[in-house]
Amino acid sequence: MTQAPADAATPVVSAFYDRFPYPGDPLQDGPPPGYNWRWCVDAAYAACTGALPPQQPAGQPLRILDAGCGTGVSTDYLAHLNPGAEILAVDISPGTLEVARERLRRSGGHQQASVRIENCSLLELEGEGPFDYINSVGVLHHLREPEAGLKALAALLKPGALLHLFLYADGGRWEIHRTQRALTAMGVGTGDEGLRLGRRLLAELPEHNRLRRHHEQRWLIDCAADANFADMYLHPQETSYNLDRLMAFVASADLEFAGFSNPQVWDPARLLQGELLERARVLPAQQQWRLVEDLDPDISHFEFFLAKPPLQRCCWDNDSQLLAATGERNRCLWGWPGTALLDSDMAPLDLSADGLALMQALEQAPQPLPIGSLPLGWPQGQIAAVARELLQQRVLLLRPGQGTAA
Repeated sequence: MTQAPADAATPVVSAFYDRFPYPGDPLQDGPPPGYNWRWCVDAAYAACTGALPPQQPAGQPLRILDAGCGTGVSTDYLAHLNPGAEILAVDISPGTLEVARERLRRSGGHQQASVRIENCSLLELEGEGPFDYINSVGVLHHLREPEAGLKALAALLKPGALLHLFLYADGGRWEIHRTQRALTAMGVGTGDEGLRLGRRLLAELPEHNRLRRHHEQRWLIDCAADANFADMYLHPQETSYNLDRLMAFVASADLEFAGFSNPQVWDPARLLQGELLERARVLPAQQQWRLVEDLDPDISHFEFFLAKPPLQRCCWDNDSQLLAATGERNRCLWGWPGTALLDSDMAPLDLSADGLALMQALEQAPQPLPIGSLPLGWPQGQIAAVARELLQQRVLLLRPGQGTAA
């Protein structure tokens, strides 16, 4: 691991997280609750490209970097959702890493994957790559120079590999920014005194005050843990973006925008209907996103995937290519086997009887079989139709057959 100059904000940010280890999620015995598909490489890659990632060479594990792992919540999910992977988790705060190590020990994460936890900056990882997947959630916006952090991560990606980021958005943090500035102006500090006075401020402002109402209606539960409150209102270093600055930020590292990891938020149909929705639908994608950004001032963050080009995408409109593909069940489902499931976003999902039959045949096959060769006794057209239904529900994940063009 090569040492490089740390970001200028590193000492103060490290000390802040030593005081307030973040995120403040409780430790638990056994696997983490729920299945966050964004931390399952197969599901994330399929969401961006339509297909499973290329298979690893024999004996070569998937390599994952958790850049800014904090108390290990993300690392825990990465270990359980990518069994057999080799994971490097890094953070600048020794205090948070103590919690991360205990979390992985209690959850059994080390039995699922090979996890190495290191106290260092993401700017100090030259020679550690390349990685098949990088997760960096809520980290780059706490650097003095976020562009340098993004370029450092880009240099660690394999061609065609994915980087998952979470960055603050200007619009939905309007009230948070004002509260932060007020607390800074009053000199409350970033320690226990700041925490006490920050909570007091939001409890004692007039009931009709917009800052107090917004906090109580939107963030009260999220900020129940002291570490979470401090991270939101007392952090010593923070940057936020609008959509245009975000896209310029992505371009600064020569990465490809591969899609939002909460795409439903950016669908104009969430906000519009009828003639207005029709007008929105004819706009190019980025203009649709700007429209959503303008219409929904509660969007507080951007969560999205980037790729190091070239990123190969698959389309399953052709029956021959679909039937020649092999498949897997999305691991990020609750209630399997059965027809009443919770999908990868923890929403209710009902499988058809044919969908259940196809998935059971897939899992019972002694070796990976092309979808069209599963012993279902159905016409090929029916198999293709059911497979597309399962693809749409994100229950079935496909890999192109050998010799099949993407």
